[in-house]
Amino acid sequence: MKKTFKIAGIVVGGLLLVILALVAYLNFFFPKVSPAPKLTINATPEMIERGKYLANHVSVCIDCHSERDWTKFSGPVKPGTFGKGGEKFDKDGAGVPGEFYARNITPTNLRNWSDGDLYKTITTGVRKNGEPIFPLMPYLSYRSMDPEDVKSIIAYLRTLTPLEGSYPDAHLNFPMNLIVRTIPKDPTPSVRPDPKDTVKYGEYLVKIAACADCHTKMEKGQPLPGMRLAGGFEFKFPNGNVVRSANLTPSQETGIGLWTEEVFLGKFKIYRDSIGRNKSVTPDEFNSVMPWTMFAGMTDEDLKSIYRYFTTVDPVEHKVEKFTAHK
Repeated sequence: MKKTFKIAGIVVGGLLLVILALVAYLNFFFPKVSPAPKLTINATPEMIERGKYLANHVSVCIDCHSERDWTKFSGPVKPGTFGKGGEKFDKDGAGVPGEFYARNITPTNLRNWSDGDLYKTITTGVRKNGEPIFPLMPYLSYRSMDPEDVKSIIAYLRTLTPLEGSYPDAHLNFPMNLIVRTIPKDPTPSVRPDPKDTVKYGEYLVKIAACADCHTKMEKGQPLPGMRLAGGFEFKFPNGNVVRSANLTPSQETGIGLWTEEVFLGKFKIYRDSIGRNKSVTPDEFNSVMPWTMFAGMTDEDLKSIYRYFTTVDPVEHKVEKFTAHK
């Protein structure tokens, strides 16, 4: 009996040593990305304007890094909170295995960040202290953004009104706190396509807007094969209501296959006027996490390009129940 306990103790001790060694390895050697580039951005008015457009209406950085007013449909950004951070993401709302807050991206917090630090964080998901970001921030999509667009976003962020906003450090549950260290990768920059090539340009916009991140059903954080852009990703509201993303594939039965270009544009144009932007909702009514009011700021030409790209993807038959009220 003593010999059995001794063997069991050796086995358990060996397993603990292996686990500790793995934890030490992941913490010491990961994330594996290149150092921040030596970069100084000489901002021009045109660059800042491009960055403003991207950060507010395409990649919508400002959407997550501001406070949103959930008493109104689509949770528009609260005035005076642009870039100050503070939105909480956890298991109950975003399905995150832990808890973290969107960071302050105004000059108040970024004044000690170099342009290279910001470029690295946006395109790899690794902060300047070497710690990884949970990929709710879609850096895996941003990593293929045209470097000039990344620089434009950085130039614009430097112009934001400095706001105070400091939040607790992120906390991720085991084993995600280790897995997240293996996710960041070096950027694979692309060249922004000519807008005249509407399908290619639409594909680029869809990528940097991270449409697939929200419009693809996932299990255990992984997109289901064959379900890209077919919708069904769940978002939970604090009161238990569940909203699901729409099927954006050209399926005529369950997607947008019967939509015309004008119908597609109309979905966004609704939120360009004050009535659409300020529609009040009660906690029990249908709401949406999609920042319609921000995406509505895209130009008609860009929205048309996105629509034309969607018509080229494989149709997926997937009926989505977009809203389930709590019981």
